[in-house]
Amino acid sequence: MIHWPFGGLLRNVRAVIISNKLPGSSTVSAAAWSICKSFVGAVPAILALLVFASVSLAQLTLPKAVDSALAAYPSIQAAQEQTKVAAAQVNLARTAYLPKADVLGQANVATHNNVFGLLLPQPVGVIPSISGPVLGTNSPSPVLGTAIGILVNWEPFDFGRRKAEIGVNEAARSKAAAEVDVTRLQVAAETAAAFLTIRAAEETEKAAVAAVTRAESFQTVINALVNAELRPGVEASRSKAEVAAARIQLIQARQAVAVAKAALAQWVGGDAASLGLAKSGDPEPPAALAVSTPEKSPFALAQRAAIDEIKARSKTLDFAYKPKINLEGSTYARGTGVQPNGQGSGVFSGLGPNIQNWSLGVNITFSASELPGIRAKRDAESHRQLADEARYKQIMREIDSRTARATAMLEGARLVAEQTPTGVAASREAEAQARARYQAGLGTITDVADAQRRLTQAEIDHSLARLNIWRGLLDLAITSGDLGPFLKLAEGL
Repeated sequence: MIHWPFGGLLRNVRAVIISNKLPGSSTVSAAAWSICKSFVGAVPAILALLVFASVSLAQLTLPKAVDSALAAYPSIQAAQEQTKVAAAQVNLARTAYLPKADVLGQANVATHNNVFGLLLPQPVGVIPSISGPVLGTNSPSPVLGTAIGILVNWEPFDFGRRKAEIGVNEAARSKAAAEVDVTRLQVAAETAAAFLTIRAAEETEKAAVAAVTRAESFQTVINALVNAELRPGVEASRSKAEVAAARIQLIQARQAVAVAKAALAQWVGGDAASLGLAKSGDPEPPAALAVSTPEKSPFALAQRAAIDEIKARSKTLDFAYKPKINLEGSTYARGTGVQPNGQGSGVFSGLGPNIQNWSLGVNITFSASELPGIRAKRDAESHRQLADEARYKQIMREIDSRTARATAMLEGARLVAEQTPTGVAASREAEAQARARYQAGLGTITDVADAQRRLTQAEIDHSLARLNIWRGLLDLAITSGDLGPFLKLAEGL
């Protein structure tokens, strides 16, 4: 049973509240006591959460490390948000089927002089238009004018143009989703590689620790022989140099572990100093790994989605030369402070709209001069499609090449792993014989030092040989685009 050291604190808080309560305010002190009790009672849960988080970082397995990176790495979140943006664009494109309604209201004070003649269209509407008869007046006297109205515009059919535009946005959404899968694969691959790098660095550190132990043990033997004047003093100096070299190798190995942990912390988050791996169960590498076809790789699917987006854009150009048909309906009211004869109707006349009108109609527009531009756009999209199809072929070649390289590296790692046990056993025997010969006066310190270095290297090679098999399996899984089977097999790694 866990005893939390907060009982005394709880009693002290209650005593302070009761002793400092306001006169006649027992209810207030009781409420304050309830709040403090809730807060202090929540402290164990908060500390338990913090302890759990630290334990999680200190007991990482390969699948847990990958899951942590996939859950919170910023680039994945950014890619997912881009997918949501694309989905919102699809919804926006679908609103094109809805009718549009515009409401306008205005009031103005202006003169009412009108003339015959043409006024060319204005890009920015500098000169406002005037309605009413031409009276031949040129009076500077102002009159009031008001207007309010609503215009409803609806395109009942469009020969498939809006559907094609929705298709473009849906293709963009599919492309964004495919890019999320690519980002997830890249993050998972980097995380798994960083995890295996830590494992390799830790194995090297173990071998370096053993090397330091052997060097220090042999130094003790040498010092005893030198003190007994059975060996020259120079051998004691040589043994010190060998111990120093072994310690330097250990320092470098620990440095490699720290650097590898910092690299993994980038992907899983948290502090590199508190990050640690769970004890390895040293699982047996599988004889084979199930891989998917290159066409199902996220890299290939993302490039295929990019091609589909270009095709969707090209399809919209097939409808760009079709006429646009809009049904329009409007109702409005206007007010004016001047009579048809040009005479004013009073100071406040025209302040309210009192003349109503309505209209219904069909508006057909056709851009006759757009055909050359549409042809140029279609030609550009065609070349973009050819370029992306060429990139797709390049990606497929790269996947095939990487698969072949990963397979070759995996086979080589398996062959090396078959030989390293023999190398370790022979190196240990050679090191023991060299030490025995030295102590019998038949060998030199150089023979022992060389034998110890070869043993250290053999132990490092042996410890890394099985990890290199797992590295080969990881590379093969990355090229296939699916790390799921690999992570299941590497659960206890």
